[in-house]
Amino acid sequence: MTSFADILVPIAVIAVAFVLLLGLINMLRGGSASRSQHLMRIRVLLQFLAIIVIMGVIWWRAA
Repeated sequence: MTSFADILVPIAVIAVAFVLLLGLINMLRGGSASRSQHLMRIRVLLQFLAIIVIMGVIWWRAA
């Protein structure tokens, strides 16, 4: 499980950063406001999932 957790946490964090950058690039280029809104909603969902993953890994390693 440790190696799986070592892979899962960075993937979750990178996914959040990637969607955040896509949203920022879209806003800076003057893209569609609805697309930026959609990307930021996806980012919030990914942040929630990343926090759950990180807390799960902390719980798993403490047990």
